[in-house]
Amino acid sequence: MLNKIVPSLEAAVAGVADGATLLIGGFGASGVPTELLQALLETGARELTIVNNNAGNGEQGLSQLIRAGRVRKVICSFARSSNPKKPNAAAFGEWYAAGRIELEVVPQGTLAERLRAAGAGIGPFFTPTAYGTRLAEGKETRSIDGRGYVLETPLPGDVAFVKAQYGDRAGNLTYRYASRNFGPVMCMAARLAVAQVDEIMPLGDLAPEHVMTPGIFVQRIVECRHAN
Repeated sequence: MLNKIVPSLEAAVAGVADGATLLIGGFGASGVPTELLQALLETGARELTIVNNNAGNGEQGLSQLIRAGRVRKVICSFARSSNPKKPNAAAFGEWYAAGRIELEVVPQGTLAERLRAAGAGIGPFFTPTAYGTRLAEGKETRSIDGRGYVLETPLPGDVAFVKAQYGDRAGNLTYRYASRNFGPVMCMAARLAVAQVDEIMPLGDLAPEHVMTPGIFVQRIVECRHAN
């Protein structure tokens, strides 16, 4: 019987290797798999490359990994905190200013498309986003029909951590509002996709038209009923 449910957060994050590329779902503070990140902290995995929409909010989750010295590089669209009163509230700002962590800035739409390309098995693609800016430095550019384009490459991950509202033992997922933002493409782009869900539903209770990530893209699922 197909059953991707694991009994604990520790089992969910087992096997994440040093030097892994980790895709972290969420949009700002919404839909961040904080419990998975905290469990990963206990494993001791280090030299991680993190792909996330931003570089952490507050002091939980990704910031904990950064402060523990586990993160080598962050690939994101927004490296500053989403709190305008405390733009460097998260650990990343301090560590980057001190030269202790690398940063690759990718426009949000380009980030999503690089992940989608990896999941779909297609190659590099041209986009007009970032043409003529510092973000295009070192990349191939081309003029097509009078418009400038930048060549971007797919962005696969070794592991993806996502948070969903509901899931079932087959790994089918449905998200709540903005927490859906990067979850589906990250699950597709990773070799191992791990989902923490607010509630595991009986198989068949999720209406097919409500499934946003099909179970074929998810390898592990763990229930966190008290997740924020």
